[in-house]
Amino acid sequence: MPTVTFFPSYRKIEVESGCTVLEASQRAGFNVNVVCGGQGKCGKCVVFIVSGKTEFDSQKFLRFFTSEELSRGACLACQTTVQGNVKVTIPDSTLIQEQKILIEGTEIGIEFRPSVKKYYIELSAPTLADPSPDLSRLLWGIQKSGGPVAEKIYAPLEVLRDIPAILRHSNWKVTGTIALVPGGYRLIDLQEFDTSKKLYGVAVDLGTTTIVVYLWDLVSGKVLGVASNYNRQISCGEDILARVNFARKNGLTKLQALAVDSINTAITMVSDATSIDLDDIYEVVVAGNTVMTHMLLGIDPEYMIAEPYVPVVRRALSVASNRIGIACNPNSGLFAFPAVSDFIGGDIIADILACGMGERDDISLLIDIGTNFEVVLGNREWMFSCAGAAGPALEGGEVLYGMRANPGAIEKITIDPGTLNPVYATINDIQPKGICGSGLIDFLAGLLTACVIDRTGRINMEIKNPRIRQGRFGPEFVVAWASETDIGKDIVITQNDVKSLIMSKASVHAACITLMKAAGVTCDDIATIYFSGAFGNYINKTNAITIGLIPEISIDHITNIGNGAVTGANIALIDRKKRKILDNIATKIAYIELNAEPSFMDEYTSSTFLPHTDLSLFPRVQKMLDECRLRRN
Repeated sequence: MPTVTFFPSYRKIEVESGCTVLEASQRAGFNVNVVCGGQGKCGKCVVFIVSGKTEFDSQKFLRFFTSEELSRGACLACQTTVQGNVKVTIPDSTLIQEQKILIEGTEIGIEFRPSVKKYYIELSAPTLADPSPDLSRLLWGIQKSGGPVAEKIYAPLEVLRDIPAILRHSNWKVTGTIALVPGGYRLIDLQEFDTSKKLYGVAVDLGTTTIVVYLWDLVSGKVLGVASNYNRQISCGEDILARVNFARKNGLTKLQALAVDSINTAITMVSDATSIDLDDIYEVVVAGNTVMTHMLLGIDPEYMIAEPYVPVVRRALSVASNRIGIACNPNSGLFAFPAVSDFIGGDIIADILACGMGERDDISLLIDIGTNFEVVLGNREWMFSCAGAAGPALEGGEVLYGMRANPGAIEKITIDPGTLNPVYATINDIQPKGICGSGLIDFLAGLLTACVIDRTGRINMEIKNPRIRQGRFGPEFVVAWASETDIGKDIVITQNDVKSLIMSKASVHAACITLMKAAGVTCDDIATIYFSGAFGNYINKTNAITIGLIPEISIDHITNIGNGAVTGANIALIDRKKRKILDNIATKIAYIELNAEPSFMDEYTSSTFLPHTDLSLFPRVQKMLDECRLRRN
């Protein structure tokens, strides 16, 4: 079998002939940036062939390279196959760098009612006059200390085996940990002496790309720490579809282990930072999309990506953490959020819980955007939902200089309507390397309001300005000159980039309108639009309306809820009563399959203009465009 050697790490791996360099790099443990999922559309997985035999159609992908780069052996890892022993250099810019991970949720008032509690008790030793069994003596003591009725507490075998020794070694002074579980109460741990102050839990946002963990003190009700890191499943595929396909090839065990490893890394990071013993963590609550949850639990997700798109389970699940290898007390419990469908998962249920839209009479619209998007419309009585592919453009894919929210990404841009000079801000305030999603939204809105592009996205080449020019791939606008950038090249947005962005935003807007028409509501009926997730948290609300990403309502009625998934997980961790309503929320939501909805394509087509074909839906934007035309004339 051919051997692939990766530089500068000198890491080697054997692969079968015909394997792509991307697959080889992933097997070797490299997190390569493939925003488009390895389809050759984003041009982010650039590597350099040092020596060896490979196959790559460079003519097909000329748009991604300069002639100098091609002369050095540049190619796309996802489109290059290994035909013999190969040496490959992976530049730092191709690897997924430290990303701006959204860890904050909304500030909310949560009732402190955890489902796990410790009871310190001092028992009398058995005598001939009082020969009660150890378990009965223990459970009665817990009941007398304010715990549940003894007869309603179940003691599993693994705890029963330890009870006699612990009671006697501690001179009958012990701390019992009781958890409220489906069906009643469970004695999940027994410790010598008083450990009642050492009771912790973690809330987990299990994202496709990132993991966020909150560590809570379940005695005081305080957050002790937060940690985040990448989901290591990225090494098996950037997106959900790629990972399900990996699972099909006997890869489910590895995917499950990587998900657990990612969560455990974050839990260990935050516990080490706060000097908390992992054995004192007694509960884990996880909010993730449907596929991620299935993979975490080791459940085959294969049938969710083929008609009729059926998951194995949709209800909330409670399992023992040690059954899947989570790093906490061996007898702790893991609670996983329920799902609605294959694409509306526990993360969206957590969003709904976080923003409270399922508990109010007024109508709200919830939008969560990534490579895929999810939209939920409704109130306490009813909800409609849908999901679709936003396309990689909003995450920097299919945009020549698009990138993730990594250091050096332009995240904010304003364009002077007179001079057309942009003012931008980058993540970590360093020289720009590219533009991430929030910056792309700003840029598109800035070009539109400055009349540099028309409503179809066409760049006006008649404007005399050095930033507007004919580039290698057609008309383009220079965002940052080479002298300003970290990459030594002009960072530009091409007319094709603009078209890709319009197509992505059109999908989201069309989904919103499709749900609104299904429910028989208009913009005037929507009290609040909620943005959840990293993309929604950082975008400019006014600009989102200007380009027609979302329906036009008052800016004051648009709210960013931050990381709604982790906020919802936090609520479910510390308020057991809220946990009980999650299945009710999930069953209340009607899912609309956009591919089967005849009106969606019409709405999509109408939304492929800036902001829309019908400007009456965007009166404020129409006014801005009229003013722009007056200035240009």
